[in-house]
Amino acid sequence: MAQEIKAAIVNSRHTLASDAIGAVALGVILFAGLCLPGLL
Repeated sequence: MAQEIKAAIVNSRHTLASDAIGAVALGVILFAGLCLPGLL
C-alpha cells in the first residue's frame, strides 16, 4: 500500500506542482482583492 502511494506521488509530481502554483495564485488574487478596496 505504501509503495502504491509513493508511486502515485512520484508519477504525479508535475501535476502536484501545477496545482500548488495555482493554489498560491488564487490566494494572491484573493488577498489583493480584499486589500485593494482599502487602498483606493
